[in-house]
Amino acid sequence: MIEVVTAPPYLTVQDLGRPGFRAQGVPASGAMDPWALSTANVLVGNPPDAAALEWALAAGTVRWRRAGSCALAGARVEATLDGAPMRMHRTYRVREGSTLTVHRFIAGRFSYLAVDGGIDVPPVLASRATYLPGRFGGLDGRLLRSGDRLPVAPPNGPAPAPTFQVPPPLEPRYETAECRIVPGPHASLFGPSGWAQLVSAPFRIDARSDRMGYRLAGRELQHTVDTTLPSAPVCAGAIQVPAGGFPIVLMADAPTVGGYPVIAVVASVDLPLIAQRQPGDEVRLCPSTVSDVQRALRARAVAIHTLMHLAREKQAAGSG
Repeated sequence: MIEVVTAPPYLTVQDLGRPGFRAQGVPASGAMDPWALSTANVLVGNPPDAAALEWALAAGTVRWRRAGSCALAGARVEATLDGAPMRMHRTYRVREGSTLTVHRFIAGRFSYLAVDGGIDVPPVLASRATYLPGRFGGLDGRLLRSGDRLPVAPPNGPAPAPTFQVPPPLEPRYETAECRIVPGPHASLFGPSGWAQLVSAPFRIDARSDRMGYRLAGRELQHTVDTTLPSAPVCAGAIQVPAGGFPIVLMADAPTVGGYPVIAVVASVDLPLIAQRQPGDEVRLCPSTVSDVQRALRARAVAIHTLMHLAREKQAAGSG
């Protein structure tokens, strides 16, 4: 087990979500940054979709009840393991009684703590992801609290050596504020001027943003018809435009249907770039094509598999 000694304001169990249940009204949910979660898991010898801790907002501490391995990925944080500074995207060994403390967030919004074996809470609809609006998944469907103890599954095999670091070309990076989009099903309702407004200049992340959706502050998009439509299926990445004219990017916990027009959809490969933006940060929406974003998604999958191969080599070699 691992114990939450001091819980931050936001800490949940997440994996890559529960696809396949949208017809029943259940969002996929899962990690806001699947890229970072997968990276952290590979660093400790887990499958990329194993359950880990999604950590945000502020400081906290966890303690190990057995020896093993851990890794942090995603938002850059100042953290220590048994008092020694930790680096992001690197494998670490822990002993029984070891403590990890995240002191502060330096850049980004969500950091992921993976442990070898993965967090072993009971799966719900084939996933351990916490869905807070529905109060299921994770630990009792809620935020983790100080004093909680989380079961950890047996390791899948040896983790990479404790000096193993993600090579820079494969490391999750968030410097760019450019996110690729493709036209949505209602793009024609906004006309050429509405699309031009969407892509002409950066937006800023509004403070009223959460796992359901990120509001974009900036220009009001002009539409040519009433913005209330019959409810229709929506997905993570859909950019809805409510009556006020300010876009909302739907995120991991977004509902499965909506009645606002969808002017565009953010490429799933770029959603982590938006997820890691803090309130006030800029994001620029850049037109792309389905074939281009599919190539980018395949390249991301190749990067994860390449990292898995390197990690297995370090297991066999027994050194970094």
